[in-house]
Amino acid sequence: MTERRFEGQWVWITGASSGIGEACARAFAREGARLVLSARRREELERVAAACGAREVLVEPMDQSDTGSLDAGVERVLARTGGVDVMVHNAGVSQRSRAIDTKVSVDERIMRVNYLGPVALTKALLPSMVRRKKGHFVVVSSLVGVFGTPLRSSYSASKHALHGFFESLRAEHHGDGLRVTVVCPGFVQTEVSRNALTGDGSPQGTMDNATAKGITADECAAGLLDATAREREEVYVGGRERLAVYLRRYAPPVFSFFIRRSKVT
Repeated sequence: MTERRFEGQWVWITGASSGIGEACARAFAREGARLVLSARRREELERVAAACGAREVLVEPMDQSDTGSLDAGVERVLARTGGVDVMVHNAGVSQRSRAIDTKVSVDERIMRVNYLGPVALTKALLPSMVRRKKGHFVVVSSLVGVFGTPLRSSYSASKHALHGFFESLRAEHHGDGLRVTVVCPGFVQTEVSRNALTGDGSPQGTMDNATAKGITADECAAGLLDATAREREEVYVGGRERLAVYLRRYAPPVFSFFIRRSKVT
């Protein structure tokens, strides 16, 4: 029998129209959560909402790179829910290009989507959580938020920035009853590599071999829910690529040797 660890809680998921976000919507719904689903494509959000089986679902389309529009979205969600219990920051865009080949406009776009968007959404939602003395931010980072690899300079930088911001937030608001869980997936079978930006800003359009051989989105969602329920501060989800975290920590020169030669696509 499925556990009901999130019974009655309002869980807001960004990037909920596909991949890890869609898998999280199904997983949270199975455990009794009420959902707020956000992404840019309303029709895909409606599809996920109809299929996930949650007892209550709100669809709130948004483009989190448009930070000026997020306050209004938060006001609408709070008016309808009374308060968000778990905020899952999942929306993001990846990269497949060397730093020397990447236009600064692409760097800026990645940072807006992956870092500034979640930060702006968090700041808009934070006062309501502090007032309620309750709230949990779940941040979908990446293993490259812990270490850098070739072809991911801007993506890795955006994920490192998330770690810094949310670690500070965790310390600042622990006394207010707020919790922060940072989830760092490795390779997951989603469209992330097809949608990844190349040096000129165009999508790569192809599936990476490593991504195709990764864990499923459902497996990633299961790890995320478990970490959230346990209030883990940071968790690594994936296959053997997770070992690179410990190799970097305990044998940095060996890590550097292997990462220069590793196949990251």
